[in-house]
Amino acid sequence: MDINEIREYLPHRYPFLLVDRVVELDLEQRRISAYKNVSVNEPFFNGHFPGHPIMPGVLIIEAMAQAAGLLGFRMMNTKAEDGTLYYFVGTDKLRFRQPVVPGDQLQLEAQWLSNKRGIWKFACRALVDGKEACSGEIICAEHKV
Repeated sequence: MDINEIREYLPHRYPFLLVDRVVELDLEQRRISAYKNVSVNEPFFNGHFPGHPIMPGVLIIEAMAQAAGLLGFRMMNTKAEDGTLYYFVGTDKLRFRQPVVPGDQLQLEAQWLSNKRGIWKFACRALVDGKEACSGEIICAEHKV
């Protein structure tokens, strides 16, 4: 999926759309692989931290959640404009292992774990150059608008 197709599914827009491209989507295996190119021009780098820019951990988590949301939308064969949203509601087993800095390409992976009564759970990882920067379970609530 390129950025235009991603924008059909996710309601997020600049500066909060944190998935640039989907490189693999396997609905049979219920997993997705996408990436976010991390640029020094990102607005959050002005304050986090001047002289030593690091991507905020909450935004890494959000990027993983957006990749998981794309997988959920595709599994349900629906789009945000159809009246369904996924709200990020929590994480389990979250770990940060290394900082993400300008120039990195953040590889985002999500694997569906469960869906019970509209609560979706995904195993997610964010990697840079094959090394894990962050991992955890992302929990989303399906919401009809």
